[in-house]
Amino acid sequence: MKKRKALWVTMVLLTLVSLGIWLYQGDLPAEVVDAKYTSPSSQFLTLDDGARIHFRDEGNRTGLPVVLIHGSMASLHTWEPWVGRLGKTYRIVTLDLPAHGLTGAVPSGDYSGAAQLRVVQAVTSHLNLDAFVLGGNSMGGGVSWRYALEHPESVLALILVDATGPSAWYQARRDPKADQASPLAFKLLRQPWFRAIAARIDPYYLAVQGAKSAYNDSPVVTDALIMRYYELALRAGTRDAILGRFNAWQGPGRQSEDLSVLAQPTLILWGREDSVISVATADQFQAAMPRSEVIIYDGVGHAPMEEVPERSAEDVRRFLKALKRGEV
Repeated sequence: MKKRKALWVTMVLLTLVSLGIWLYQGDLPAEVVDAKYTSPSSQFLTLDDGARIHFRDEGNRTGLPVVLIHGSMASLHTWEPWVGRLGKTYRIVTLDLPAHGLTGAVPSGDYSGAAQLRVVQAVTSHLNLDAFVLGGNSMGGGVSWRYALEHPESVLALILVDATGPSAWYQARRDPKADQASPLAFKLLRQPWFRAIAARIDPYYLAVQGAKSAYNDSPVVTDALIMRYYELALRAGTRDAILGRFNAWQGPGRQSEDLSVLAQPTLILWGREDSVISVATADQFQAAMPRSEVIIYDGVGHAPMEEVPERSAEDVRRFLKALKRGEV
């Protein structure tokens, strides 16, 4: 009996070791990832705390400035379709938040909502942007309206693309069907046991499943797009930074989350098939914000700027033209 038990324990241990070896994936050197994903427009701003922020300042330098913030697990690359379509008329600024893209890990280890707002302010101040249109997708949308609450004098208008809303909205409404369809990585990262091992396992299949789910199986989910998410996640230090963000997230700070005080014209764009944030949230934004309009894209998921770049960029162009004429 003892021999049989010892054999069983040995087999289990060998299985776990083998599984760990099979799932293990080391980091990619930061300089290798940076060389692949920088562009001639890439710039880096070093903050007082040592954080190195990757940003791009593109388009028409004399045009209306539009600052765009990516979502969770994404990077500034998600805005490239809009930069190409809107850049002839507008000045487009994009940036990588801490724990994302080529910014990655920061020395302070601060990945809070308040730190995100400070980074947006640092980049816009560095570029001497006193007033600008601010937009964001998913988490970046939440950063955008929170920044507008904190700095209303700087934000001329808001563009919210499948944006996160106030936390109270999600406490009041849970959609089991949407939770089931959402990217597996988000669900796993909410689990302490997974966060304990996530910094060392290979995230490739999570990147594949997450992209297909978030983008509603769109044709834009190519091998290149999947590898962008995968390799940026493997950039040295980034997985630890992602886990730090999920472990320590406590919200953006103490400012009010009363969106009704936001008087800026706001364009709300949403994919009807969004598996990450329910399309019903678009109606909540419109009800809460006095000067807002909503556009819903049928058959589109969580990233309209990439899934339907022509249509979404044209809607933004129309909105910005109306803003200039004072019609919104």
